[in-house]
Amino acid sequence: MVYSFAGYPALMALLARLRPKPWQARGQSSAHEGLSVVLCVHNAATLIRPRLQNLLECAWAGPLEIVVVCDGCTDGTTAAIRELATPQVRMLETDQRGGKPAGLNLAIPQCLHQVVVLADVRQSFDVEALQKLAAPFADPEVGAVSGLLKIANSEAGGGQGVDLYWQLETKLRAWEGQYDSVIGCTGAICAIRRDQYMPLPEDTLLDDVVIPMRLAVNGARIIYQPSARAFDPQKLEPKREKKRKMRTLVGNFQMMERHPSWLIPWRNRLWWQLLSHKYLRLMVPWLMIALAVLSFLAADALFGRVLLAAQGACYGAAMLGLALPKLKLRFLTIPAGFFMLQLSCFTAFFSYLWHRRNLLALWQPASSSPSSVS
Repeated sequence: MVYSFAGYPALMALLARLRPKPWQARGQSSAHEGLSVVLCVHNAATLIRPRLQNLLECAWAGPLEIVVVCDGCTDGTTAAIRELATPQVRMLETDQRGGKPAGLNLAIPQCLHQVVVLADVRQSFDVEALQKLAAPFADPEVGAVSGLLKIANSEAGGGQGVDLYWQLETKLRAWEGQYDSVIGCTGAICAIRRDQYMPLPEDTLLDDVVIPMRLAVNGARIIYQPSARAFDPQKLEPKREKKRKMRTLVGNFQMMERHPSWLIPWRNRLWWQLLSHKYLRLMVPWLMIALAVLSFLAADALFGRVLLAAQGACYGAAMLGLALPKLKLRFLTIPAGFFMLQLSCFTAFFSYLWHRRNLLALWQPASSSPSSVS
């Protein structure tokens, strides 16, 4: 438990400082080759026009195209795109809703340019985001680049613990990228090389982890560019975060089952990062249960009683933080956020076992295409 949330980040921070590997410009700038942006949307009539306008207003010197996959849209999304009437926007329509992976499989092979930016409809990009995302592709070793998703802070006390978790996660990603490669990208703002993309199974839940991991297994680096920023208007509220986190955790179990070779050292140089960053965290709820049981069995000893008391205090603070969300005291909000995330992890295991044959129907993305910030 300590290694998962403190030891690994500390080790990665040390490696990033002692053995940094910055990307190096050794090729032609991608601005001369152009840039493609892919949006997969479903019933986003109220969001699509301002989102496209935001992308068109981003600073970019070279050719630019925006490919919008209208994934079984039944509202006015397609009409809104047609009314925009700009040659830089191209629309692909599907009769039935297939989900984001199916949309990516359709759109990416049809993109005109080598560097493809993957984005969602709900967020907006900083004016320099496209330039920042494309710059590292001047290094031929770079296969994907992840940007930074800025999320509004929660106003609820329990949500502040989640805010802290996301802040620590962004630090960890920065250290991973400085050392070698980040484990996964931010789905709301990332870029890949078109010719390295491999079609996804249509029920893939974590496309923003599976896509870059496939590239890394084939030898590419996955760079983290926090200066390439996207902004999400939705706050990290506990209820919304619980639902999003559940989807991410179920996706981790799916990824573990489908890609066991990623944990073989001679087949994946990032195996220990994947294990430390993603998979060991899935064990934490079970370790918490084991710790509680063993402490109870050792209650006749002083050490056992101390452990029980410490756990009781932590769980009590977590319950109080969840029950009184208006209290913004860190000694309550941090345990509350941690407990909520571990409860989601615990239930995600059973959810995956129960629904693993029909995950696409269970986790159909919302019309606003929520992003994964795992």
